[in-house]
Amino acid sequence: MSGTLSTSFAMIRRTSSEGQAPSSRQLRVAQPVVAKRISFYKSGDPQFAGVRVVVNPRSFKTFDALLDNLSGKVPLPFGVRNISTPRGRHSITRLEELEDGQSYLCSHGRKVQPVDLDKARRRPRPWLSSRALSAHAQRAPAPAAPGMLRAPRRLLVFRNGDPKTRRAVVLSRRVTQSFEVFLQHLTEVMQRPVTKLYATDGRKVPSLQAVILSSGAVVAAGREPFKPGNYDLQKYLLPARLPGISHRVHPKGNARSESRKSGNWKVSIVTSDLPDAGTSSQIYIILYGRHRSSAPIYLCGAHGTRFQDGHEDVFTITVGDIGTLFKIRVGHTNSGLSPSWHCKEIKLWNVNSGKQFYMPVQRWMARDQEDGEICRELPVLNKGQPILPVTVYEVRVATGALWNAGTAANVYISVWGEKGDTGSRQLFRSKSSFNFLRGQIDTFSLEAVHLGNLYKIVIGHDGLGPGNGWFLDDVVIKDPTTNREYGFFCHRWLDQGEGDGKIVRELYARDNAVIYARQKLEVSRKEMWAAESWKFRKGNTLQFYSRRTGGFVRLHPDGTADAAGEKSDKHSLFDVIFNKGNICIFQSHEMRHLSLALENGSVTGMASGGASTEMRVLYQPNRCALLESVLVPGHTITFDRRGKIADESSAGYADLSGEFVVLVKGVFLPGAVVLLATSPCQALCLQPDGSCTGLGKLSEQSYWKVHKISSGICMLESVKNAQMFLRIEDGQCDGTGTGGTDCHFKIKKNLENACVSLESVKSPGRFVGLQSDGQAAPAVYTKNGDVFFYPHVIKFGRENPSGMSAPPSQEEERIVKSKNQQEMPAEPEAGGVAPSSTAGGARPSRSREPLPSEDEWEVSVLTGSTGTRARVTLWVYGDEGVAGPVSLSKDGLERLFLPGQEDAFRVEVRHVGKIYKIRIGHDGTEWSLQRVTMQHTRSKKRLDFAANVWLSRIQAEGDIVCELPVVKGGQAVFPLVRYLVDVHTGQLKQAGTESEVSLCLYGERGDSGLRLLYKSNMPVKFQRGQVDTFQVEAVSLGKLQKVLLRCEAGDKSQYWYCDKVVVREPGTMSESVFTCERWLPFMSQGVIHSEVELYLQEMQINHPPKRQEEADEGDWKVTVVTGDLENAGTTATVSLSVYGEARCSGPIILGSGKHHLFNPNSADIFKVNLKDIGDIYKVRVGHDNSGNDPRWYLEEIRLENIDTRELFCLPVDSWIAEDENDGDTWKEMPVVGTSRAPLPVVLYVVHVCTGRRPGAETESRVFINLIGTRGDSGARRLHRSKNNKVTFRRGQVDIFSIEAVSLGKLKKVLISHDGTGPGNGWFLESVVVKSEEEDGGQEVLFPCNRWLDEYQDDGRTERELLADSGCGATGGTASAAS
Repeated sequence: MSGTLSTSFAMIRRTSSEGQAPSSRQLRVAQPVVAKRISFYKSGDPQFAGVRVVVNPRSFKTFDALLDNLSGKVPLPFGVRNISTPRGRHSITRLEELEDGQSYLCSHGRKVQPVDLDKARRRPRPWLSSRALSAHAQRAPAPAAPGMLRAPRRLLVFRNGDPKTRRAVVLSRRVTQSFEVFLQHLTEVMQRPVTKLYATDGRKVPSLQAVILSSGAVVAAGREPFKPGNYDLQKYLLPARLPGISHRVHPKGNARSESRKSGNWKVSIVTSDLPDAGTSSQIYIILYGRHRSSAPIYLCGAHGTRFQDGHEDVFTITVGDIGTLFKIRVGHTNSGLSPSWHCKEIKLWNVNSGKQFYMPVQRWMARDQEDGEICRELPVLNKGQPILPVTVYEVRVATGALWNAGTAANVYISVWGEKGDTGSRQLFRSKSSFNFLRGQIDTFSLEAVHLGNLYKIVIGHDGLGPGNGWFLDDVVIKDPTTNREYGFFCHRWLDQGEGDGKIVRELYARDNAVIYARQKLEVSRKEMWAAESWKFRKGNTLQFYSRRTGGFVRLHPDGTADAAGEKSDKHSLFDVIFNKGNICIFQSHEMRHLSLALENGSVTGMASGGASTEMRVLYQPNRCALLESVLVPGHTITFDRRGKIADESSAGYADLSGEFVVLVKGVFLPGAVVLLATSPCQALCLQPDGSCTGLGKLSEQSYWKVHKISSGICMLESVKNAQMFLRIEDGQCDGTGTGGTDCHFKIKKNLENACVSLESVKSPGRFVGLQSDGQAAPAVYTKNGDVFFYPHVIKFGRENPSGMSAPPSQEEERIVKSKNQQEMPAEPEAGGVAPSSTAGGARPSRSREPLPSEDEWEVSVLTGSTGTRARVTLWVYGDEGVAGPVSLSKDGLERLFLPGQEDAFRVEVRHVGKIYKIRIGHDGTEWSLQRVTMQHTRSKKRLDFAANVWLSRIQAEGDIVCELPVVKGGQAVFPLVRYLVDVHTGQLKQAGTESEVSLCLYGERGDSGLRLLYKSNMPVKFQRGQVDTFQVEAVSLGKLQKVLLRCEAGDKSQYWYCDKVVVREPGTMSESVFTCERWLPFMSQGVIHSEVELYLQEMQINHPPKRQEEADEGDWKVTVVTGDLENAGTTATVSLSVYGEARCSGPIILGSGKHHLFNPNSADIFKVNLKDIGDIYKVRVGHDNSGNDPRWYLEEIRLENIDTRELFCLPVDSWIAEDENDGDTWKEMPVVGTSRAPLPVVLYVVHVCTGRRPGAETESRVFINLIGTRGDSGARRLHRSKNNKVTFRRGQVDIFSIEAVSLGKLKKVLISHDGTGPGNGWFLESVVVKSEEEDGGQEVLFPCNRWLDEYQDDGRTERELLADSGCGATGGTASAAS
């Protein structure tokens, strides 16, 4: 990351060196060049307005130089590393490929997200919500927009091109009445015409709201363009003294000069006179002081002459008040044709104090020299203070053992200690041949000025390379100066496609080796138990294998035990008869009266149910289990190496073993459903393209069904994708088998770790294996784990399950038994008499059979040339209703739906009226249906349905359901119609899906039934912005009325945004449009819905846009508009509170961003009931800060009374996030009524005084609710103190601010904490709340002097504090808050 350092430049002035020879580069004759004017935009960000760059050989000699220049202009996490054409199809790698006047996209990785350039060119800045006004337009001051300016705020204004000239301006109501008034005020303050404002990075600030949302500083300009400079806001706003360190920073008598006059420095850098010591790269320097460090300062020379062999370069820089200097870091960005640099020495002069520092360097900064580092840290010697040593830290990085855990990306680390940080360093020169391989520990050296005690690291990668995801296990850093080791535990993915999607992590140190090792072991044990706990389900039969003895634990009839049994020994089998968590009882499978037990430290057999038989299973990282006594914790079942019970005669602890491999009986029985785990959290999985990978999740996608061929040989069929079998064929291993011999595998079991290997029967010696990236491929058997799979039984099979062929004798026995049951006389009815028999033993009288019902029909189904074993289902439609689904099946052994066979079924069809059509289908692969007839069993009325259709997923239209009309006189009563259905997927980001989508058409004559949209006209269905056309054949439905859409998505990434559905009927010009414009699934009123009904557009005129329902009294439509900034959406759960004169309605949970609500540039509509709350005067909206990305940019809220059409529009245009603005996750907006003015938005300043009692401080999250005569503020978290970095310390006063619609006179506060953190108790002394309003201010004291601690006082963690009656509106409490 050294090449992507921050571009917040300090001010630099080039000073020529005396006696310096003119550079050879200056003597070159300039040749005429052709300049190209090119625009560059940011990948995936239509908000970025682009930068224009003039490219010619003089400005950029290499392509890398252009990339480095763009890195400072286009905000990307790792700088600009790739330039591509606007659609992202072609990458640009040379300057010659750039075309004059064209536009290109910049990205930091190979993956490029296209951008609508027309939209980006005309789009205003993200904060823009009102048009910029000319400063010369003389208009009457307009009133400030409601809620725009919440409270007076301090703004730092720099003069354009002159950072030294600056003024602090207070944003009061008087100067912020309009943008013109504010510019006129700045003209007076700056004493020069001000017509334009810029942010410190050069972005234009076009409106008053943009000023308010700015970072706290602006640059004031006239008609001239923006001039870059060192507009460093931080150095002007830092406090004069940092809390807690001022007593040790400044030596006596020198504090003033160091703290106030140390901003200007002169820097002299001498490049060595070695061959090729000069550099073409960009040099930077960072100064570290006791107060803070400077930003990276790029040292730029004049006319391109810089850092040449044997030359001295002198610069003057301004860094602000950094305190006493103790180290510097100098380096370069490794750019240009010859970036290597050898620095001889560096000199620093403090211009104000006159102090000088000399630092000999004599080191290379080059990837191909010395240790490969491109930056160096140098300690500074201060008189009277010890110099910090330069330390070479040993950094050990452990990559996880998961498949595909390694990475080919560039990895960077930054180490933080008490005395600064190392900066971002690339880890690239390991002691291993290849870095960051799966399961590998890489050791690196990192040189830096000693950091003191380490407390955190920031580690990540740049996302480049083919396999850039990375599973980082941990990092251990050894400090050779103190010989201490610091552990940083991670055990998480750094992968944009895994976990939370982060590729950079901040890890905190564990310097206690015992605690760190215990933490790692505990995590590993939990993972292993989660993977292996299925083995201990009640009813499973187990064996315990000891690696040390090579035998199985067995229980003899006399109650003795050993670990010397064979696998076939019947005494080595144990049944799990009790299971609660990881506590089990293991009963002997052979001797049901005995269970494995630990009695007085000895292994024995005892009666089940006793306390001694309860065992706690403790899994180890090596997939072995310890069996610990629940009665006597710490005592485990242990045997010596001969398999005997461990006792005093055992040779020693090293001779004992208590670890067992647990084997489950009956894993690969016919019909079983299994997972083939490749790691504790990965499994062999069939991909959509038919390939197989070992990176699958432990879910249904990775389930395999076992088909037993013979002893030890089976086939594995994907459960999710029926008829697709695992196979090895033609040197490939995939899941496209159809059941041939290439799908037959021999199960080879490994006792040492309870895994199996799958050997191809067709290609002996070839096993299903995994490559380094986790992809399946044929492999030879090795013990390195590439061919090892750990079976996990989801559903156990049976030795002869139903439907499988059984031995002939058993089959005959079942048939005879079935026939005997059919010939047995019927039982007499209750109260009746048994039928009489003739002498010859007559059969039961047929008159005893029940008479046919009025609703009974006989359905005959004639199968064509291809039969099916699948389930067949029937629906019957009449003019009065529909009957179904009816399953066409029989209880006997008769095979149904064979080729050319006609099958008859008795079904009941009730209350449907006159039948006009049927729907029939199956759930298999294919079936040829010839004809269906229905005959009424009493009236003998016959209905014919001509079919002659092929119901197949792989042929024709891919439909396995068909509709058949009644045929009379050779003509169908209603025609069959093939409807053309156009499904429009939206343009939103990630709108596409791979999930199954189904549709049902509704018309005047019933419905089409729910049909899977299987075969599209497009090669890949439901892609973003795509229109897919499907055919749905159904008996004519008449005029269409509505459509039902269903999308079953397993996770959020597969949610689908449908724009609309258009249905066309061939032969007609009409089309029916059904607008959707929503995500599926979606959340409403806290419930997730996978389907939605869409009504014809002409039927939606008098209805809310997305829901067809009647409006009840008090129903309001709430429209929440999320901004169109990048990442403006939220994953949190959003709530709304509406305040009326009578009461408050809320909080009302609107829904969660996890279900595709509140996406960028979208409007979500909800219906809420606000009955009897009275006239609305304010609204509060916010979220619970949950999910991976809870930040939310809310643009507007609209409330519309569905009955009266009364409408309130409440602009917000602000981030609602803990890391933005004031850190509040709630916003309040006043409502403008017709008969009254809106209430003002007031800034309440809250002073919280923690008591001085021992243990009074807390680390819990604290919340406060202010309550006044006009309602309450809602519970707000107090976490961003204005005066302290660490809040709620003993004896400390913390100051917070809360914005709320005026609460009137404050009466009480509710204050509480959530009890989290190691020190969660809290002794609160008092709370003081101050506010300023137009009608006067108030300062109210709320005394407490009590514990909020569940173990102190009354055990309560919430207090209701009343206002001190002796406290006036403005006085009496200043001491409490000071």
